[in-house]
Amino acid sequence: MRISVVGVQGDVEEHVLATRKAMESAGYSGEVIPVRQKGIVSESDGVIIPGGESTTISKLIFREGIADEIIESAESGVPVMGTCAGLITLAKHGDDEVEKTGQKLLGLMDTWVKRNAFGRQRESFEVELDIKGIGRYNAVFIRAPAILKVGKGVDVVAKLNDYIVGAVQKNLLAFAFHPELTDDIRIHRLFLDMAKR
Repeated sequence: MRISVVGVQGDVEEHVLATRKAMESAGYSGEVIPVRQKGIVSESDGVIIPGGESTTISKLIFREGIADEIIESAESGVPVMGTCAGLITLAKHGDDEVEKTGQKLLGLMDTWVKRNAFGRQRESFEVELDIKGIGRYNAVFIRAPAILKVGKGVDVVAKLNDYIVGAVQKNLLAFAFHPELTDDIRIHRLFLDMAKR
């Protein structure tokens, strides 16, 4: 099994480590590769788009040709997981902040997203969520986005107040928080189980 972690910017190393740990615990053999150029995503069984600065991540993946490979992979059924900035990048619809920065979205997930839904960096927090299919989960939010609404075929798996913070659409997973920043590998494990199928 080969998992690509989009490595242009953001929490790359943390996702690589969490995915390796989840692989080990599941007894899966394979490799986890940080990706900075095209040619690797198309050979992968799963793709992770990490948190970071979403406009920067978007700009670089489109410039390097990685975006097209992610779209092709997703459309052919390869699991793609976006966390925090990755949730924004996966979406079909952005808010006015996305418009203002001219950020290009992958347009894969039928979601309407709001950047910085929970305030700035210093308003980071941890909270216990109930995630469908996983159970109670301690989630770390850092300058997090949120999903305001979803289209048909998108399953809401976690909410915080009125915001959607976790969603699944077929082979796509999006979380507003940072699963790679905790020792809980259940989300990565869920993702790997999808990639293994």
